[in-house]
Amino acid sequence: MSDSEIYEYNASWPIYAMNWSIRPDKLFRLAIGSFIEEDFKNYIEIIQLNEETGSFDVVSSVDQIYPTTKIIWIPDLDGSKEDLFASTGDYLHLWKIDDDDNTNLLHTFTNNINSEYCAPITSFDWNEADPSIIGTSSIDTTCTIWNIETQQSITQLIAHDSEVYDIAFEREGKNIFASVGADGSLRMFDLRNLQHSNIIYEDKSPLLRLSWNKQDRYYLSTISMDSSKATILDIRVPSRPAVQLEGNENACLNAISWAPHSSCHICTAGDDRRALIWDIKALPNPIEQPILAYTAAAEVNQLQWSQAQPNWISIAFSDRCQILR
Repeated sequence: MSDSEIYEYNASWPIYAMNWSIRPDKLFRLAIGSFIEEDFKNYIEIIQLNEETGSFDVVSSVDQIYPTTKIIWIPDLDGSKEDLFASTGDYLHLWKIDDDDNTNLLHTFTNNINSEYCAPITSFDWNEADPSIIGTSSIDTTCTIWNIETQQSITQLIAHDSEVYDIAFEREGKNIFASVGADGSLRMFDLRNLQHSNIIYEDKSPLLRLSWNKQDRYYLSTISMDSSKATILDIRVPSRPAVQLEGNENACLNAISWAPHSSCHICTAGDDRRALIWDIKALPNPIEQPILAYTAAAEVNQLQWSQAQPNWISIAFSDRCQILR
């Protein structure tokens, strides 16, 4: 590999969904999904950085009808499990990469087998403590918890008063998850007692994205519609933000990601074309400036911090995916 700090892939379509593979034998592999609204044909590509040439190769590609809202590779840092990834859009789909690097559909998850209508899946999360569990969020106000081994839903609950836009599991345990939605609330649930939920935060605007700190279970982050601020929350002090990070020049934020290796670093990205890394260890003092900034060629709509290689971040803008060190 050269000393370059940036590697770029140009797709044939606008990129929206994106995720790093975390298998130790596939470190510079990503899955990306298209956002094409007009002709009912979308794509998921598996791309791999060729470390000798410094360019990305397309390893595999599959067609989709609708844009992919999210992609996640199986939480498998030691590479002991099957080479799987999941995607959402119309439904939750589970895919397997075979020994020849072909992408094969293993299963499509739905509770409405006899219905032609499906409520689009806005997002999902893969439970790291128990990789047999995936949770999805939907515009039909529900969250569904799936067991991918039995291919059955464990439970489906009405999580919000309107559309649910994102869901995230606590990293350390398999039972706690949180969700955000169009009603402006961030709610926390426990699979062992779904009769109750805790409202951690409420905003006047819809909450679009949710990210749970990878090293400190007490901290969550969220962004609201048309906002330039990322809200950091301490679940021990509900309703009041621990801090709001605003460095994206009054431009809408589109993505947030906590560092996988540090409890006090978080990255934000948005319509001002910038990806910013923040250090919040000075809390409860105000956090006014990011410690690092990168400016892309267009509005950044997706951001992922590599779990297996914490010194690498990927961003997506327009038809390009970049990985940055």
